[in-house]
Amino acid sequence: MKGIAVVSALLALLCVAHAGVFLDEKFDDDSWESNWVYSKHPGKEFGKFVRTAGKFFNEEEADKGLQTSEDARFYALSRKFEPFSTEGKDLVIQFSVKHEQNIDCGGGYVKVFDCSLKPEEMHGESPYRLMFGPDICGPGTKKVHVILNYKEKNVLINKDIRCKDDVYTHVYTLIVKPDNTYEVQIDGEKVEGGDLEADWDLLPAKKIKDPEASKPDDWDDREMLPDPEDTKPEDWDKPEHIADPDATKPDDWDDEMDGEWEPPQIDNPEYKGEWAPKQIKNPVYKGPWVHPEVDNPDYSPDSELYKHDEICGIGFDLWQVKSGTIFDNVLITDDVEYAKTALAGLKATQDGEKVMKEEQDKVEREAAAKEEEEKKEDAVDEDDEEEEEEEDKVVPVHEDHDEL
Repeated sequence: MKGIAVVSALLALLCVAHAGVFLDEKFDDDSWESNWVYSKHPGKEFGKFVRTAGKFFNEEEADKGLQTSEDARFYALSRKFEPFSTEGKDLVIQFSVKHEQNIDCGGGYVKVFDCSLKPEEMHGESPYRLMFGPDICGPGTKKVHVILNYKEKNVLINKDIRCKDDVYTHVYTLIVKPDNTYEVQIDGEKVEGGDLEADWDLLPAKKIKDPEASKPDDWDDREMLPDPEDTKPEDWDKPEHIADPDATKPDDWDDEMDGEWEPPQIDNPEYKGEWAPKQIKNPVYKGPWVHPEVDNPDYSPDSELYKHDEICGIGFDLWQVKSGTIFDNVLITDDVEYAKTALAGLKATQDGEKVMKEEQDKVEREAAAKEEEEKKEDAVDEDDEEEEEEEDKVVPVHEDHDEL
């Protein structure tokens, strides 16, 4: 994805001149090892990342990122950068994820921190400012997490955003704007968006049920009533099951040994079920009672829900059952247009990956078919050898004849 056209590169450089690009990590070489820090927090067995383009790619060197390399491991890797405030600015978090292992259960998200982060001590309970990215576990969990920290409380988005679950590279983008709105994009296309206050429970509700109100005693919310004039027919009550009239006592039945014989039960065709009077409209029905609402005295609007006074760290804090996810192109900026330019090579990357993956799959299918054919031939050869061995074991029969 980093191998983009010259024109796109020039556009990106122009954008940098006017944008606040706080982190633009492409993992171009092994210098990442001096910038990113593995956690040494005790109590968990952490896995290692390796720099690679994986098994299939578009341009091997350009497409290298950090890949999880050990199954059934926690991963905790982070780095810090110059702190900045999002006051009056857009905040854009963008990165690519490639689950080339066809992930069964594991995270693919990032956490963004303030300057309190200590990378060598980062763990699952380390406080963060936001968490964003895909999470997959079985067929039931395939979602994009967007968790915001507000007044030291982590709050989940109340919308379900589906993530990509194939094996190719996809770019996830979160944009938080100073008008308290947001947008989530996958591969540059908007998949969700809206208002921070509406889509997260960051603030108390504007309205609450009036604590002084209660449903009047004479309020009848029954739409239908049993007809008081309806009575049960005299022939209504019939047993649900009756003895089978066609059943006969077996000839070999012994009352002393088997007990008293009773015919088997069958459903009674005359059974009518439980009787209930027919329903009629309630003449005093008033409809469902709606609890009136009043302004919540605990509610106070906040025009700065979007704002983070300090951001200066990002990290991968993950668990993966089957490793192989590649992270790349980690971008933190306040310029939406610059983030768009970083997507210029994505289509070429995906197309190149698909071509190589299809070629590999074809080779594997042909090899498997050849192996299967060889097994069949070997089995035939073994059968022939066994038949020859059996023939060799046959002892000639010599007949003795008496002389005349």
